[in-house]
Amino acid sequence: MILTGKQKRYLRSLGVNEKAVVTVGKEGLSTNLIDSLNNALNARELVKVNVLKSYEDDLDTLAFDIAMHTKSSVVQQMGRTILLYKKARNPKIILPWVKLEY
Repeated sequence: MILTGKQKRYLRSLGVNEKAVVTVGKEGLSTNLIDSLNNALNARELVKVNVLKSYEDDLDTLAFDIAMHTKSSVVQQMGRTILLYKKARNPKIILPWVKLEY
């Protein structure tokens, strides 16, 4: 799902007060991590991920890989924190609409 700037700003405002639900350690991306992220995204839609300093690879690549494996969107990556969004079947978060002009 491609998010507009307005939608990302809205989601960032919701994610400010959230605590990190999932932590990535030195092992990086694993099946257990993907499963726990999928469960968290299905329950919450908006999930904050904390990356420990023991993880030494590129954080941009990690954020991209996590988004691809969980079929979510990266809302924000700030330092070692990644904010992800995935729309649920019964959405709890209503995103602002953007009027498209041609």
